[in-house]
Order: sequence, then C-alpha cells, then structure tokens
Amino acid sequence: MWSSIREALRGSHQDFTTGSLNRAILLLAIPMVLEMVLESLFAVVDVFWVAHVGANAVATVGLTESLLTLVFAIGMGLSLSTTAMVARRIGEKNPEGAAVAGVQAIFFGLAVSVLIGVPFFIFAPRLLHLMGASPEIAATGGWYARIALGGGSGAIVLLFLNNAIFRGAGDAAIAMRLLWVSNIINLALDPCLIFGLGPFPRLGVTGAALATFTGRSIGVAYQFYRLMRGSDRIRVLREQVRLNRKVLLRLIRLSWTGILQFCISQTSFIGLVRIVSMFGGAALAGYTIAIRIVIFVILPSWGLSNAAATLVGQNLGAKHPDRAEASVWRTGLYNMLFLGSVGVVLAVFAGPIVRLFTSDPAVVSLGASCLRIVSYGNIGYAYGMVMLQAFNGAGDTVTPTIVNFFGFWVLEIPLAYWLAIPQGLHANGVYISIVIAEGAMAGVSILLFKRGRWKLRQV
Repeated sequence: MWSSIREALRGSHQDFTTGSLNRAILLLAIPMVLEMVLESLFAVVDVFWVAHVGANAVATVGLTESLLTLVFAIGMGLSLSTTAMVARRIGEKNPEGAAVAGVQAIFFGLAVSVLIGVPFFIFAPRLLHLMGASPEIAATGGWYARIALGGGSGAIVLLFLNNAIFRGAGDAAIAMRLLWVSNIINLALDPCLIFGLGPFPRLGVTGAALATFTGRSIGVAYQFYRLMRGSDRIRVLREQVRLNRKVLLRLIRLSWTGILQFCISQTSFIGLVRIVSMFGGAALAGYTIAIRIVIFVILPSWGLSNAAATLVGQNLGAKHPDRAEASVWRTGLYNMLFLGSVGVVLAVFAGPIVRLFTSDPAVVSLGASCLRIVSYGNIGYAYGMVMLQAFNGAGDTVTPTIVNFFGFWVLEIPLAYWLAIPQGLHANGVYISIVIAEGAMAGVSILLFKRGRWKLRQV
C-alpha cells in the first residue's frame, strides 16, 4: 500500500490497460484527489488574506468568484473532451495521436481565452455593478475583477486543459505537482502584494488577483515546458505544433456539450440560492456554509471520478471494454464507501461542524439541518458522479448533459420550489429536493451505463 502511494505521488509507469484494477485506481486517484484539493486552495488563500483588508474587499472577491464560475464551467467542459481524446489515443498505443489531440486542445483553449478574456477585461467594473456591487466595491475592486476575469480566465482555461492532457495520458502526478508550484507562488505573493511587504507595492485587493494570476500563469508555462520535454507517456514535438482541422473539429464537437453540461449544474445552484433566500438571511447563511462544507469533503470523490474517466478512455482505446466497465463499477463502489462514511459523520456531527464557521444559533440550526439532509444523498451522489464521468471519459458528453438538464432544471429546481413554498417545508424543502434529484440522476445514469452504448463511442 505504502509503496503504491509513494509511486502515485512520484508518477507511475504502469500500463493502466493491464494488471490490477485496484492498483490502477489507486495510482490515478491519489494525485487526482490532491489536484482537486490544490485547485480549491487558490480561493481559500485569497479570501484569508483579503479578509484583513476589509468587507468591501471580501465582497469583491465573492462577486468576482461568482462570475468565474462561468470560466470554470468552460475550462472543465473543454477538459472533458481533451481527457477523453488523449486517453483513447494512449490506450491505442498511439502517443503521437495523443500529442496531436493535446495540441489542438491548447489551440482551442487559447482562442476561447481571448474570446472571453478581452470582454471580461473591458467590462469587468460594469459586471460588478450588474452583480449588485455598491459604488465603493466597484471602485476598490475594478482592477481585481479585470485581472481575475480578463487575464485570469485564460490562465484558468489553459491550466485545466493542460492538466487534462496529463490526466488523459495517465500522468496524474505531473498535473498534481504543477498545481503545487502555482499554489506555492500564490501563497508567497498574496501577502506581499496585498500589504506591500518588502520591495513589493501595496496593492490591496488588486494584489490578490495579481498573485493568483502570476501563480497560475507560471504553472501554465511549466505545463508547456513539461509537454515539450515529454514523459514516458506523452511528448509534444515541434512539428506537431500546428492546426489539424479534423482533430480540432472533433474536439469542438465534444467540447460544447461538455461546457453546457457544467453550465447547467452551475446555474442550478443559482436557482436554489434564490429559493432559499426567500426565507431570510439566516437560512441563506446556513445553506452557504453547509454547501461549502459539502463541496470541500467531496473533492476526493471528484478525484476518484476523474480516475474512472481516464481508465475508461484508455481501456476503450486498448479494445478492453469489459475492463473499462469493471473499472467504473469498482471506482463507484469505492466512492460509495468513502462518501457514505463521510455522510454518516456529517449527519451525526452536523451541529458541531457548522459551529466551526459561525456562532449564530439560528444559522447553526439551519446550516446543520441542511448538512444533515444533504448528507443522506451521499451514496446516490457517489455512484452518479462516477457514472457521469465514465460517459465523459468514453467521449460521450451528450448523455451527462441530458441527465444534468432533466435532473437539475426539470426536476430539482421545480421540486425545490414546490416543497419549500406550496408544501410549507421552507428551506428544508430545497435540501430534500437535492437528495431526490441526485438519487434520480444516479439511478438513470446507472441504467444508461448498463445499456453499454458508451462502449461504441468513437473519439
């Protein structure tokens, strides 16, 4: 076990289309779990230091982060198709084809970065106004939003894409180490640029955006260096750095549904927040705290799901569909055991956990209720997220998009409103709708997965 953990952190040379599935899942999942945790640290570190500047600075970060969810949805949507195509070529023992697919993804990512980054840079202060920022917040946070949304969006998209290339190739440890580099730089620069330590200028909240942008950009530069330098699994040669229209069009076709998939899930949270807000500030605060806790504790599950996607792509490429299917069921079981255990802990200790974040009795009560109810759906959520990522790993981004649309927009949001208001359950009705929707989506995903059409998907 310990030797496998050390190998996972160093980077494994194992062929994931042969040998023990348990070992393959472990070698892929450990660095992918740490990668997800490291990505979440950017926002945590920024908020920690910015909180020392003032309430307006924190509000600026919060409003800008809400706009950045669109960028994250685009980056994650593009990374789905990239991982699927690279993993399929690696499974086919065609590293040259994997490199070509990776290059096309980078070209596409650069184009998307310009298309969204330039308007964001120009209109960032106006967007803060539209999000409800006061004149004071817009004045102090204008340049923060410009840097975070304008330049930062490109760094986010490319960071996601390049790490998707490494994950698809099975080099998950490289993706993890790249985020270590970015986070260390951000951690060091944040206080220096915010408070003007040493030779650095005092930039306030703007310094936080500049530190994060610098950390992510250096990480992207290191990603390009590692791709050109190459590894045992993938290397981009200079002659491969050119447009390949056929591969690029196939990537775009897969990507737009992947982007839509994440946009659907992200916007559903806005609908739920709007319903919860009808029941007062305490309910909204409790919901916000509880959901942040849930999102943090399920990060390892996303790592397991990403491991399943890589295993599916590579084994389909190697013409081992049965092994691909077995890897999904096995990963789903491990994810269920993990999230099920976490759900028990959250349900039993919901009150004390929420009290770590607030001492307001009303908020603690409502937040604990949310945490307890949502945790009841962890087992269904565990299987659902693995199944949907398995479709993505096979290159079938359409099926998860359809499941998300009906699960979130057709079922969850109307059900949340109906339970909360006509049925008089208030905020608890919203939480119950989350459990029901996630369970339904997991059940449908399992049924669609068992039909096996994803095995025939060509990417």
